[in-house]
Amino acid sequence: MALDGGKIEGQILVERSKNVERAPKGLVAPKYMGTIRDQRDMSALGRVQVLRTEKFQIRLHSRIRLLGSGLTDGGTAGLIWGFMIVTAGFALVFASIAEMASMSPTSGGQYHWVSEFAPRKGQKFLSYITGWLCATGWQCAIVSIAYLAGTIIQGLIVLNHPTYEFERWHGTLLVIAITAFSILFNTFLAKNLPMVEGLILIIHVVGLFAIIIPLWVLAPRNSPKAVFTEFYDGGGWGSPGTATLVGLSTTITSMIGYDCSVHMSEEIKDASETLPKAMMSAVGVNGILGFIMIVTLCFTLGDVNNVLQSPTGFPFIQIFYNTTRSYPAANTMTAILVITLTASTITEVATASRQLWSFARDQGLPFSSFFAYVTPGWNIPLNSVLVSLVVTALLSLINIGSSLALNAVISLTITSLMSAYILSIGCVLLKRLRGEKLPPRRWSLGRFGMGINIASLVFLFPIFVFSFFPLTKTVDAQSMNWSVVMYMAMVGFASVYYFFWGRYQFIAPVALVKRDIDLGDM
Repeated sequence: MALDGGKIEGQILVERSKNVERAPKGLVAPKYMGTIRDQRDMSALGRVQVLRTEKFQIRLHSRIRLLGSGLTDGGTAGLIWGFMIVTAGFALVFASIAEMASMSPTSGGQYHWVSEFAPRKGQKFLSYITGWLCATGWQCAIVSIAYLAGTIIQGLIVLNHPTYEFERWHGTLLVIAITAFSILFNTFLAKNLPMVEGLILIIHVVGLFAIIIPLWVLAPRNSPKAVFTEFYDGGGWGSPGTATLVGLSTTITSMIGYDCSVHMSEEIKDASETLPKAMMSAVGVNGILGFIMIVTLCFTLGDVNNVLQSPTGFPFIQIFYNTTRSYPAANTMTAILVITLTASTITEVATASRQLWSFARDQGLPFSSFFAYVTPGWNIPLNSVLVSLVVTALLSLINIGSSLALNAVISLTITSLMSAYILSIGCVLLKRLRGEKLPPRRWSLGRFGMGINIASLVFLFPIFVFSFFPLTKTVDAQSMNWSVVMYMAMVGFASVYYFFWGRYQFIAPVALVKRDIDLGDM
């Protein structure tokens, strides 16, 4: 949506002359308008506010869910050291993203940054492909989190009722139910999301200690030497180092996705400053809490083979029960994780729908006018929110036929988002290497920017490659990692669509940028 820059600029100057710290009258109710700085940023990006802004909350994630894969390839030592490497690496990645978010705080995120920073020759195509990567990755993320929460619930049923048969269609119904619940929060209760997120933050932190304190008190201890130095090669790779690297491809899902708030940029007050700070605070807090949880589990899990063979399908459920010898206690500890995962689904729906809406706003998708519609009065992209529910329901149906096929689709979350990170950071790094001027930003990496960008790419490239590896060296149709097939199919479809239709319809975000407007000191 184009913006009358002169008119908005005039309004901004009038407001500044009156020394009134509120945004000029726009398309949403005054109480939901952003600040003057938000209006300046959106004017520079060629946008106008159509979504209401709210105060931003730090978003936390549950990390315990990937314990099984990390133990299979790497063991306790690989899990701990791998987690530390992944946390440090993604801290650099999100520092790079935070700086770009301060330069251009837009719901488009990576595909906008690629459009604005890429070399002119490949600008439009790279931006278009990045838009598809982000839109696909975040839609699959909803399925990933909801499917995980649903199967954990099934695991709890197995723990309490060993005769229960783990039916795949049960998991599909749970995925749809959890997603529908998340849709409710993103539509009718959208005004209350900041309050809900604050409550979830409290539950997350308090819940962490509700889990680890019983483990500290009741569980037997593995020796520090065993925990920190003994690697496990359950995948038969023949090398602890290779096994650990393969294990990283699953551990990264505990740190990927902190850019979710980027796609809410146009709904965050004072986004160019608040968003980067909140994002990096979330990375730091989650990194510390995650490390505490991982170390606690590694010291208290007992025999690795025993927990990996748990009939629940989730080693941590078995650890909880082995430690407490109490079904109510194990149920409560696991329920805390289900609650935090359901909360994450609410966030994923918000992020995925905004990414879909933003890309459609630039005519990047079939039926873009439908996806880009913003419901008057609600000021939310209701169509995109509901489409996210439909997409999740349809994808979850795949699980009825084959959980292997569904996992291949879910894997697009990791590979797609990492591709978008690589493309956007690579483009801003290229501008730095060429000595080209970057847009003003209120959160800057300063003289360390180039080094951090380079280190981010050095970290991302190998884990991107290893994310396509199967968990075991010897594979068959069931154990094969089919993510490479899904990834290439998605990129291939997007490329073909671009060649025949997309290049004629897609409006590259850089075409709307108006940074020549005098926006004052940033």
